[in-house]
Amino acid sequence: MSVSGDRPRALVVGCAGAALTDDERRLFAAADPLGFCLFRRNCRDPEQLRRLTDQLRDAVGRDAPILVDQEGGRVQRLKPPNWPRDPAAAAFGALARSDPAAADRAVRMMSAAIAADLAAHGITGNAYPVLDLAFAGTSDVIGDRAYSDDPAIVIRLGRAAAEAMLDGGIMPIIKHLPGHGRSLVDSHQRLPVIDAGLATLEALDFVPFRALADMPWGMTSHCLYTAIDPDRPATLSPTVIGRVIRGAIGFDGVLISDDLSMGALSGPIAARATAALDAGCDIALHCNGRLDEMAALLADVPPIHDETAARLARAEERCRQAAPADAVALRAEVDALLSAA
Repeated sequence: MSVSGDRPRALVVGCAGAALTDDERRLFAAADPLGFCLFRRNCRDPEQLRRLTDQLRDAVGRDAPILVDQEGGRVQRLKPPNWPRDPAAAAFGALARSDPAAADRAVRMMSAAIAADLAAHGITGNAYPVLDLAFAGTSDVIGDRAYSDDPAIVIRLGRAAAEAMLDGGIMPIIKHLPGHGRSLVDSHQRLPVIDAGLATLEALDFVPFRALADMPWGMTSHCLYTAIDPDRPATLSPTVIGRVIRGAIGFDGVLISDDLSMGALSGPIAARATAALDAGCDIALHCNGRLDEMAALLADVPPIHDETAARLARAEERCRQAAPADAVALRAEVDALLSAA
């Protein structure tokens, strides 16, 4: 995930389909986004996906970061029939209540298998693990993507997942800082408003993020926390990022926004990116692959600054070069551990 030569723009973007168009190639070559994020529309089969990641890097002329959301459960961009379906986080959290050691091992095995799959296709970062807590009665936007309602279980399994990613040569991105589990609406559609008091958030929601604040990358939530900043969601709030994410939680890694094109945010797309970067995000994320929006963003977003470059360099040092893993055998062991519960 190296950054060398002239600095790229502080933006990670998507693309529209399974191969780069000529217009996308020209835009990326001219504007030089930091990296790219893939979605289901970009991932059809192994050979196609490897060609696409090569095309993306060729367009910018460097070893650009290429990210994906490959959590297991509902959130998998690499899907059957060409890739395996992995269990959701909640399955491991349930196992952890009766056999913590088995749950830890199962999470490590599954995460190592995912890392092997991603590395084989030229993907270098995974927006995973989810460190949000599960809360009864909230939107299922998080739901079984959360390991547990118990911060201790989330910490244990989240660290196992993140460390297995690093060991497999893939950058983990913890999410969604400083906690998305209480949202009553889906942030892909509307802005979640979280009314819990600061003491409650500090005692519960922030705890897993504080325990894993040493991780190299993290992603913000598009949630509004009335006790911290009643006017702006976390992604756009200097108060949430400065006082909570960088302050109380102590996260000093690369901070990337959640997708700027989500319905939780409003206003022109370039203004969203500017607000996110001004608030303290290192990198803005735009995922829908719309060429007009990417062009507007790339015309407006500046190159990464010194502090972001330093964070990226520190993060890269954490990511190990792994020997190829036997993903099939790893998944078989995961299935055995979960079936025995």
